[in-house]
Amino acid sequence: MPLALTRTSEYKTPMQIRPSSQADLPHVLHVERTAFGYDKEAELVRQLLADATATPLISLLAYDNEQPVGHILFTRARLMPDEAAEISLLAPLAVVPQAQRQGVGGQLIKRGLEVLTDAGVDLVFVLGHPGYYPRHGFEPAGRHGFAAPYPIPEEHADAWMVQALRSGVIGRVRGTVMCADALNRPEHWRE
Repeated sequence: MPLALTRTSEYKTPMQIRPSSQADLPHVLHVERTAFGYDKEAELVRQLLADATATPLISLLAYDNEQPVGHILFTRARLMPDEAAEISLLAPLAVVPQAQRQGVGGQLIKRGLEVLTDAGVDLVFVLGHPGYYPRHGFEPAGRHGFAAPYPIPEEHADAWMVQALRSGVIGRVRGTVMCADALNRPEHWRE
């Protein structure tokens, strides 16, 4: 069922966020290409959507007047050596340029975290902009004993972040995040 949301722009136009299906793949890839201006993220998303090691995954599309304006993908991950927590990885989040700075990304994050919470996920990780994701509840993961799949240079350490969806998990578990096969390449871990 689509979730109707109101954007935080001056126009207050309704936006819908709904799970994407295989039939939505052209919309997903269009959003990724338009948002980033090249094909790298679109190809990564295509690979992740077909990667059995990424499931279960959450793929959400935001529509403004039936036009796709945003996409977010959460994929399954594991925490090694301590597999006592259910974890997910947010990658990527994309919003088309004309819809940026209007709350679309934040609403995609919020809805995705709600779905993951309902699914029993304990922790969500992201490698992203340290000025953006903390506004949505993420904090540096390294400080809590969570390592990225590949080393993050010290000057970008705060870009590797975590958010707990269940209380008491941070501090009880730690380790290295192991991501889906399609994402498990060093070039995807350079911020």
